[in-house]
Amino acid sequence: MDEQPRARRRRYRRGLLASAAGAAVLGGVLVTLPWGGQAPPPAPTPQERALAAVTSGVPATPADLAALTAERERHLRTHPRDARAWAELGAARVEQGSRLADPRYWPRAEEALRTALAVRKDNVPALRAMAVLANARRDHASARAWGEAARKLEPGRWTTYPPLIEASAGLGDDEEAGRLLEKLTELRSGPEVMVRAAAVYRDRGWREDAAAKLADAAAAAGEPAERAAYLERAGQLAWERGDREDALRHFQEAVRTDPDQRAAQAGQGRALAALGRTTEALSAYRTALARHPRPEYALELGELYESLGMRPAAEVHYARLRERVGLAAAHGANEELLLGRFEADHGDVEAAVRRLRAEWKRQPSTEVADALGWALHRAGEHEEALPFAVRATEGTKGGGVRSALFAYHRGMIEHSLERYGAARRHLAEALRINPWFSPLHAPRAKEALARLGEPSVQAGPESS
Repeated sequence: MDEQPRARRRRYRRGLLASAAGAAVLGGVLVTLPWGGQAPPPAPTPQERALAAVTSGVPATPADLAALTAERERHLRTHPRDARAWAELGAARVEQGSRLADPRYWPRAEEALRTALAVRKDNVPALRAMAVLANARRDHASARAWGEAARKLEPGRWTTYPPLIEASAGLGDDEEAGRLLEKLTELRSGPEVMVRAAAVYRDRGWREDAAAKLADAAAAAGEPAERAAYLERAGQLAWERGDREDALRHFQEAVRTDPDQRAAQAGQGRALAALGRTTEALSAYRTALARHPRPEYALELGELYESLGMRPAAEVHYARLRERVGLAAAHGANEELLLGRFEADHGDVEAAVRRLRAEWKRQPSTEVADALGWALHRAGEHEEALPFAVRATEGTKGGGVRSALFAYHRGMIEHSLERYGAARRHLAEALRINPWFSPLHAPRAKEALARLGEPSVQAGPESS
């Protein structure tokens, strides 16, 4: 009789021990689980990711943008007076046009944004998106007007400042860009602000500061598309300073992070060509153009083919450039700067001068000064060309960015004016900044510098 109670007591003790052990294990799991033992929140939907990106001015993936635009279109069929949804739809379409290099999205973006403003005229997100759209179309004066209208309504909204800074830079107003950056940094910190600061620093010639900001931005970025965009900009900066290997690493990492980062794909083509890996460079450019047909990539690839003596292949891509520029113009975009640059080197020089004179009146930026100066030189107007080249290369005159191409242009203009000392200095500077800055022009810079030779000791100090 005693055996049964003892057996029952043993089973009871084992049950208690098992319960205690189970509680201890469960308690350990609860301690280590995030969210206090509760299930984590659901991952954001594609629409939510795209909306967070476009409302804060950071890149989104094409797939997420397509999901957002489709959702907003469905919503607006039954809620046509939703001003906020119209603004979000317009902003998403602006970003789609930029990510896909397809200006056909922009008239539809403008239609959505104007509808948003018709429903509610003080719609600050719509005004801001109109500024972003104008910058994308390279209409920086309109971008400034839209951005200022948004800032007047809500001066403390930080998202208004990045498109205003871009507009000021595009208009050649570097001082205003600096003031706007100071205000932006008072209102906000984070990767979006770091990237905008890097652009301003780059334009001032502060390369190390710009590189540091981009590194911090890439480290702090949220979604892969955002991080990849910042890595691509870091690659651009490395390329501009002539660091081929570092540029290639940044571009490759950007593509690994976001396979839709076609600007980085084109950047790989640029760096690979400079490294002598020509077959890979041509492949990278073709891949970029297949999915992101920006006219500047067609120009770069055409010039690479021309440098290889493959003129028919180059002409195919020059024709593609003209086609893409025409498409952009038909949808409200301004590609006069790029077209003027192209015509100056590969087409109608007189047309290039006319285009760039008009562009200088509209938007007197450093880039336009350089392009107009070069076009005038190519047209034989060397004396008139020089002040524009000086404007593009002298920090005291607004040309703070250290560009090998700009220095080369100035050196060749000075060479034509028989200012050989100044020409020697600026051609050498171009090759010091980036010895591989162009597959066509870098060899010409080396040849011109070799013809100039070393300065004569008997001649004394060289004049500028």
